[in-house]
Amino acid sequence: MVLPDQARSGARPGVVHLGLGAFHRAHQALVYERLIAGGDPRWGVVGVAMRSTQLADDLSAQHGLYSVQIADAGSVRWEIPGALLRTCVAARERQQVVDAIAAPAARWITLTVTEKGYTPDLAALIVDGLARRKEAGLPGVTVASCDNLSDNGRKLQALCLSDAAARDPALAAWIEALCAFPNSMVDRIVPAATQAQYDAAASALGVEDRGALSTEAFWEWVIERRMAEPSDAELLAQAGVTVVEDVKPFEDAKLRMLNGSHTALAMVGAVQGWATVADGMALPGVRRFVHAFMTHVAMPSLTRPGLPAYRDALLARFANPHLHHRVHQIASDSSLKIPLRWGPALRAALAAGREVEPLALACAAWMRYLRGEDEAGRAYGMSDPQADALQALARQHAGDAEGTVRALLSVASIWPAGCADDERWAPRVVHWLRRIESAGVAAALDEVLASRSGV
Repeated sequence: MVLPDQARSGARPGVVHLGLGAFHRAHQALVYERLIAGGDPRWGVVGVAMRSTQLADDLSAQHGLYSVQIADAGSVRWEIPGALLRTCVAARERQQVVDAIAAPAARWITLTVTEKGYTPDLAALIVDGLARRKEAGLPGVTVASCDNLSDNGRKLQALCLSDAAARDPALAAWIEALCAFPNSMVDRIVPAATQAQYDAAASALGVEDRGALSTEAFWEWVIERRMAEPSDAELLAQAGVTVVEDVKPFEDAKLRMLNGSHTALAMVGAVQGWATVADGMALPGVRRFVHAFMTHVAMPSLTRPGLPAYRDALLARFANPHLHHRVHQIASDSSLKIPLRWGPALRAALAAGREVEPLALACAAWMRYLRGEDEAGRAYGMSDPQADALQALARQHAGDAEGTVRALLSVASIWPAGCADDERWAPRVVHWLRRIESAGVAAALDEVLASRSGV
């Protein structure tokens, strides 16, 4: 077990992180911990929960300390990061967040607020702090989005500049000139914390830890070489971060291969009643389906180096028996995730005239998932901003595969324009939905794997 270094006592709050969830605490916080332990005290973190008060208060009571179980097929170890110096809640203590961004020690703002968090309110919060920095004559900062959004840095920059320009064109000009918004891609599977994880931490460490987490050994952070302080690029690289001129090949591969296949797994798994991804990956047919999804749907339009090796590493990661990654957690917010994770691959495949059977099956499983009960008749809830509308469409057309497919593929916020009428796509989704309804998801998986495109 690795304990926080003595250097923590001199750490300064140089990073304001928005989105104090499990992912940040098992990913970037460990990078910052490595930098602090290496003798650079400027990477201490002010962790901001956007709404949830319980986690922030629990971590505050533990002085920012929590345990991370890091496990793969070969080993299990525990770490206790020390980079998190204090916490607050944006919805409860907004001024504290603004003050933290405006503090002289602040150098970086990082974000993991999920795809649905990129709102005008988020921009206003950040710009309030940046405006204070400008007024005080302080330098600009690096503002790094680490969410699963294509071109995330530019999108966050545009959101902030729009807010700033509405207040004062000079403020917008200052932000554009002195603050950097790099594109970024982060990767590590971090299941939501459970009571079982808290119990495991108590057993291993002998203390109660309400911030305990589990994760895998693999991690990756790819970031664009665009920073307010250029020397930070080399520091991050020394800590294991990949600094590149163009993040897009890595970003696209993660979104379409890891995230895209994860969403496909979540849909087929939720309908079949799996608890976790690892439960499904233990089944040979499911592993072959995910291999087919990555190979035939995602990879043809990607340019990341070493795609076959990346695919095989993902398959091994998904099967990690130590990661209890719940399918319903992954299935949440599907209306926001599908356009990013499946949409580009679908457009590319249709443009190139490629078959997309694994994706058509996954799409049909999503439509079946919207019914709100698995194949054993067990009901489940959906966490999605469009849940009510989507479930109403699915139930309205239940028993009518063509009507269901036409209605749901016509939701413009989710699917590419015209795909409900595309003769190469919509009929295949109808086929798989009928197969799922008549014989079940497992039989559909067997059939797609026996087809020419699925092997």
